[in-house]
Amino acid sequence: MTRILVISDIESPALWNATSFRQMHPIDLILSCGDLHASYLEYLVTMFSRPLYYVHGNHDLGKEPEGCICLDDDIIQTHGLRIAGLGGAFGLYEQAWLFDEKEMEKRIKKLRRKIRKQKGIDIFVSHAPCMGYGDLEDMMHQGFACFNDFLDQYHPAYMFYGHCHLEYGSFERVRHHPSGTTLINGYGYTIVEI
Repeated sequence: MTRILVISDIESPALWNATSFRQMHPIDLILSCGDLHASYLEYLVTMFSRPLYYVHGNHDLGKEPEGCICLDDDIIQTHGLRIAGLGGAFGLYEQAWLFDEKEMEKRIKKLRRKIRKQKGIDIFVSHAPCMGYGDLEDMMHQGFACFNDFLDQYHPAYMFYGHCHLEYGSFERVRHHPSGTTLINGYGYTIVEI
């Protein structure tokens, strides 16, 4: 069994006390769904001494976190899991880590070769949710329709995402997609056992 710490969007006070947290919740791997400062990710990878993989959020415009591995537009294998990542959010502006639907579809198309080579994926990590599953009505927080197609084609067991969270109103941590994928919002933090 692999215990994954999934994080996104806000720095959790519980995780700043890593020594105490580690004793109560041993973990094997950290996955960040974006919009977290590089210094926070660097602290976590140092204090937990576990691999930390991340995708970018729409607010990630600073330096890359040292000691962490970017998962954007890539697939890694770790702990017997094949994990793919596509960061960023929906947006119609010329800004880093904002994409319209066609731009995200192009990123998925480029990822397909890597998925075939790995013979599928087990986990999909993104910043934005799927359209209609955990997204919001305003344009900045809508999900990507192409993510629904992606899940329908590859059927990963899990999708971890962020971007739409408690600060914006209603919040649901776990949802289920018609593809069979369990959708988990990583806002703050949550631990998933696989």
